[in-house]
Amino acid sequence: MTRAIVVGGGLSGMSAAHTILQHGGNVILIDKSPFCGGNSTKATSGINAAGTSTQRALNIQDSPEVFFDDTKFSAAEGARDDLIHTLTFESGPAVEWLKEFGIDLSVIARLAAHSNPRTHRGKERFPGMAITYGLMEQYEEICAKKDGRATLINKAEVTDLIQNPDGEVVGVVFTKNGKTFKEYGPVVIATGGFGADFSDDSLLASIEKEWLKLEAWSTTSRASQQSGGTKIPAPELRSLPTTNGPHCTGDGIKLSLKAGAGTFDLHCVQIHPTGIVDPEEPDAKVKFLAAEALRGSGGVILDAEGNRFCDELGKRDYVTGRMWLQGKAPYRLCLNSKASDLISWHCEHYRGRGLMKKMTGKELAKEIGVPASKLEQTFNEYNKAAEKPGSDKWGKKFYEALPLDVNDNTWHVAVITPVIHYCMGGVAGNKDAEVIRDDGSAIPGLTVAGEALGGVHGTNRLGGSSLLDCVVYGRVAGRTAARYMLSKLGNSTSAAAGGSVAGINVQIKPDDKSVTVSWGDAPAAGAGASSSAAGLEDDGPAEVDPNSAFYEEGAPSGGAAKDTASAYTMDQVAEHKTADDCWVVLHGKVYNVTTFLDDHPGGKKAIMLYAGKDASAEFDMLHKPEIIDKYAADMQVGVVAGTAKL
Repeated sequence: MTRAIVVGGGLSGMSAAHTILQHGGNVILIDKSPFCGGNSTKATSGINAAGTSTQRALNIQDSPEVFFDDTKFSAAEGARDDLIHTLTFESGPAVEWLKEFGIDLSVIARLAAHSNPRTHRGKERFPGMAITYGLMEQYEEICAKKDGRATLINKAEVTDLIQNPDGEVVGVVFTKNGKTFKEYGPVVIATGGFGADFSDDSLLASIEKEWLKLEAWSTTSRASQQSGGTKIPAPELRSLPTTNGPHCTGDGIKLSLKAGAGTFDLHCVQIHPTGIVDPEEPDAKVKFLAAEALRGSGGVILDAEGNRFCDELGKRDYVTGRMWLQGKAPYRLCLNSKASDLISWHCEHYRGRGLMKKMTGKELAKEIGVPASKLEQTFNEYNKAAEKPGSDKWGKKFYEALPLDVNDNTWHVAVITPVIHYCMGGVAGNKDAEVIRDDGSAIPGLTVAGEALGGVHGTNRLGGSSLLDCVVYGRVAGRTAARYMLSKLGNSTSAAAGGSVAGINVQIKPDDKSVTVSWGDAPAAGAGASSSAAGLEDDGPAEVDPNSAFYEEGAPSGGAAKDTASAYTMDQVAEHKTADDCWVVLHGKVYNVTTFLDDHPGGKKAIMLYAGKDASAEFDMLHKPEIIDKYAADMQVGVVAGTAKL
């Protein structure tokens, strides 16, 4: 086993890959999508951690013990202390580790059901995007050195795990460009959840009936008790929209089950209360998520009659249950001017996408269809409850951005609806991220991280803990895989001083009394040797890197090289606004992105919102400028000759 194999290129996969590298191992990362990132790039609120340097700098008192208690309470009957302990007690070190990659995590907010502010994000860009791309970029830089330490393969689908007669996982089978390959080494499953597979033979379909039996929808739940014990009218699971990308089909979970893995809490699928209803496509199956940080910054939820009906900072299943019990849609998430200022970047982003409106308080009343006096009454009740902690009829304890005022001239408002968001259930694993069977025994050579790992969050995940899960258990899985490789090499042979035996490289430096050990194809530091990536096995000639052409040429442009000197007016660009002919402008340059729509990590819709328009402002909110030259240079068809009103 010369290198570990990470399946999945989201945040958990990237965290595992970097950890393996930092522990001296070599790694190959395989992802089925054209680009890495996965759902991790969509995370909008931040990453939880207790006891960080940022909290100390802001004089926020918090501890892993309090975070543990919050997580266990949220997990309810599905709590597993060992998994929760690893998540919470390694949260601070995980965030400090991310900072070593140059990632800004200087802003902290309190999300729903947290005792203390602990959700970290940066000043710009969605935190999921910033964190995941930060790790992706540095992994790609290591791959570009071509020294055998790291390899990245996109558009490749792992179809099987290879096991020896003892049940040990020793590699994978994957397909790319119509060819089948084998790669050998311990495997990290980091493929995410299954929240976008609505087919009749899907994992979602298999657990629908059990999902309906969750305590969150029962008469004993907090949501139900606030309506006198009325049973919550939860709909059929697959009838709900989702925030998940089309890649979320549970591939890694299915592979692990075939290898003998057990599962934890597979029926525990989280419904997030604040999926945003796009006015242009109200019935769209895939929806954008309104970040929980919007409510953490002071956002309130109003029903169709202008009433509050829940503690906006209650657990996600509680808020969802209250919406279903209330039965008075459309529901609106509303942020006054102070709340809008606290989270202005998010508001600007949603407004730019046409998902959130900016209006006055009186305009809000008109849109809801109630007198301004009704909103004034609702807001006065809220303000009085904030002045007397414990007096809110819905049990809200924490308040921001007070007071609410119908005369406030700046409100940001979005129509919201419950959506499938996250799968708490997945592959059964232990605190070392080893995949375990139903009897509790570990499957040698197989680890799991991120959303594919079940049992960490019990029946309900706290907001801000998905990115944390990816980083913490990605690092744990990476450490376990690195140890496993070293143990296998150590058991097979002994290393000679100053030499290399069976892939172990040892460098002894008598002058400073140091010993450097590395394994796999990479030489020990200072050894003066270099090796190329190992060949991939198939039935034909070996191929050094089946993905190299893709990354050397950039993303597919769909045709011959274009004359980038051509000049177009914005009126001319506006003629290209369909899925079959889509142009956008970025910083004065015109791009034909038609062939890229289906490959865009953020989905086709995110680009189509700006078809035939200048997308520079929105692009800069999410991406670094160098992304254009890296992936879209071949798509440029010209420059903007002038401006015109669209």
